[in-house]
Amino acid sequence: MKKPVAGTSHVARKRFGQNFLVDRGIVDAIVGAVRPQAGDQVVEIGPGLGALTEPLLAQVDHLHVVEIDRDLIARLKKKHPPERLSVHEGDALAFDFATIGERLKIVGNLPYNISTPLLFHLADYANCVVDMHFMLQKEVVERMVAEPGDADFGRLSVMLQYRFWMEWLIDVPPESFDPPPKVDSAVVRLIPKPASELQARNPDKLASVVLAAFAQRRKMLRNTLKGILDDAGFVALGINPTLRPEDVPVEDYVRIANYLTP
Repeated sequence: MKKPVAGTSHVARKRFGQNFLVDRGIVDAIVGAVRPQAGDQVVEIGPGLGALTEPLLAQVDHLHVVEIDRDLIARLKKKHPPERLSVHEGDALAFDFATIGERLKIVGNLPYNISTPLLFHLADYANCVVDMHFMLQKEVVERMVAEPGDADFGRLSVMLQYRFWMEWLIDVPPESFDPPPKVDSAVVRLIPKPASELQARNPDKLASVVLAAFAQRRKMLRNTLKGILDDAGFVALGINPTLRPEDVPVEDYVRIANYLTP
């Protein structure tokens, strides 16, 4: 029988990827990085047992949280009045963050089992975000901030680096959680780039090019983009078709997408 999280009656649910942050020093470091102010629109994804929720509420007038676990939802509603805490019930992967408002500061200890698709989902709301601070599996953060030529450089790297400035802030060991995950974790900051920095004429075209390129990441670009970009296109762009996808910088993917955009 699984043990409840220390000091509570709640048993962590594997299907929700629940690993609750219990290290007060790490909590303080995250809140310090977020720097919430009284009037800020702060949204916490997966508040869980409230490790971040409580110190965030101490700084802001009102906090929004997105939670899927019905037991935790009931616990949050019992503990905090609706004037202080808005609980949005459901899956963060399907949640429309724009319904909360603009200039959002989003924070959370993201479920590791859905972290990559959730990051892509959140990227769609960059226009209404000031910044985002997330606890993630360290391997995911390594992929997010990887540089061209690194083995970790991939689709996630390209698409997030195109849209955000990112900074790896804190390494977090397994013992900072209950139950402890089997992997190391890290905290990362994402700040949306202004429109003037976004040079892709058609973001959907950029996304499709990058998806195709990394579908077979060990093959040369000439093969992964076969039927998408011909030899004349590579010549016109001055891009070596024998490069592997992980060797191509973000700006070259943008140039390919723009070349293919009428």
